[in-house]
Amino acid sequence: MDAEPKNTGGKAEPWGDITPDAARRLVSAAVHAFAERGYHATTTRDIASRAGMSPAALYIHYKTKEELLYQISKVGHERALTILERARDSEGTPAERLADAVRSFVRWHAEHHTTARVVQYELGALAEEHHAEVIAVRKATDGAVRSIIEDGVKAGVFDVPDVRGTSVAVLSLCIDVARWFNARGRSTPDEVGDLYAGLVLRMVGARVGQP
Repeated sequence: MDAEPKNTGGKAEPWGDITPDAARRLVSAAVHAFAERGYHATTTRDIASRAGMSPAALYIHYKTKEELLYQISKVGHERALTILERARDSEGTPAERLADAVRSFVRWHAEHHTTARVVQYELGALAEEHHAEVIAVRKATDGAVRSIIEDGVKAGVFDVPDVRGTSVAVLSLCIDVARWFNARGRSTPDEVGDLYAGLVLRMVGARVGQP
């Protein structure tokens, strides 16, 4: 499995804000363990070993394995929401804002594909309270995309009979990049982002030349 790139074109590491260093190392180790083996097949011993620590040291920072997953999922979803809200609130036409949202969202999922796979596909392992909190953030990401599409429909520049369904389709298309992206492949994150932005504009029937 490809490791997360340590340098993503000058962009911040997903866990750069987590302190102390030991806690950050544990989160990074958990990401790779969960991505490689799945949440349920991963033990706390696996995670501690990858972080170069003893199993007992892990519990100083995280009480359970689920708490680690929650930290990963929460940070990842909040980062995704920030990306989409920034595009939603930016100046420009609905087509420009939607293209920017998709391009940035896809690029993040490609650059951090290992992290994103855990963030997006291990939700079911979260405890009920944590799951509800993350789902609320996930609904907000859907709302950000839906808001841009609604603006385009109101302006008469998008042809979208089902805004809600289209929003879900756009997000699903972007998220799936984390599943297949290969850092050693032929396409860069920027190239995939540009490709998907164009695909989504065609999906909504964007009339780019219209005001």
